Amino acid sequence: QVRLVESGGGLVQAGGSLRLSCAASGSTFDISAFNWYRQAPQKQREWVASISSSFTSTTNYIDSVKGRFSISRDTAKNTVYLQMNSLKPEDTAVYYCHALKRGFGTWGQGTQVTVSS
Repeated sequence: QVRLVESGGGLVQAGGSLRLSCAASGSTFDISAFNWYRQAPQKQREWVASISSSFTSTTNYIDSVKGRFSISRDTAKNTVYLQMNSLKPEDTAVYYCHALKRGFGTWGQGTQVTVSS
């Protein structure tokens, strides 16, 4: 099975930056895409960004983070990143890494991102 271990969350001021990491291990050979989701207090989990595992590395973002966030991957390290710039208080949430493997989703443990004003 796939295991996802996240890191990089923390407390930052508005306008600051953070880079989240998601290290994948185990049976990673059939992963077709990676995603980042987030969940703010008392709100539903929200999809944030995705990147395909194909050579094209197709990326997609929710409108509210376009131009500020960037998802990328390092194939050799089996690691996916979410670079977050110009952070806003409304970005405060628990961020989760997600991997798609043959239609089945695997989740990371989540990492807290708090943006103060």
